[in-house]
Amino acid sequence: MSIIKANQSYTFSKIFELKAEVDELVADFGYSFTRKKLNLSQYKGELDRLQQLKDRIEEILPYVSLSSEFSRREILISPVVTELVHYTHAQLRREYSLKVSENLQGYLDYLLYTQNHFVVIEAKKTDLDYGFSQLAIELIALDQWEKMGEQETILGAVSTGNIWQFGCLNRSKKKLEQDLQIYVVPDDLEPLMRILVQALI
Repeated sequence: MSIIKANQSYTFSKIFELKAEVDELVADFGYSFTRKKLNLSQYKGELDRLQQLKDRIEEILPYVSLSSEFSRREILISPVVTELVHYTHAQLRREYSLKVSENLQGYLDYLLYTQNHFVVIEAKKTDLDYGFSQLAIELIALDQWEKMGEQETILGAVSTGNIWQFGCLNRSKKKLEQDLQIYVVPDDLEPLMRILVQALI
């Protein structure tokens, strides 16, 4: 049975509220899905401000409540994203409005792009599982977006701020993969940042 109804309009946030299983959801759009440990490429060069970022996050965490999505974005996600811009010189769009069709539309929390590469980050207060379902639909929307170039794979991440999980869409195979590995901030900040930097250069 189809989850996406032909006579209805859906936004990315409404997709999240459906609480649908990701494999069934992406199948409605003609994509396949699998969960596996992804061997994501990591940037090998120097990240000269990484330790300072980790120190700042560790310093402020004892004094900040992370009970709201806003505080998680401002304290944990935004610093990572702005450092990513520093290393890659990517363009950053927050709350970016995207409409591909009536079923693929809404706001992307963070869209980063360089000349040939796009990365999307979806922020959630909790519920990483259904947050990933929303991320999957956002990746499909980017795949079908007329501004998308020849990028073969599109990387995305869903994050609660302290926990990050990646998804990767292979465009030619119409195959979406969810990484079994999660990254915890600040402990896994270095591999997390190296994956994100590599995806944009």
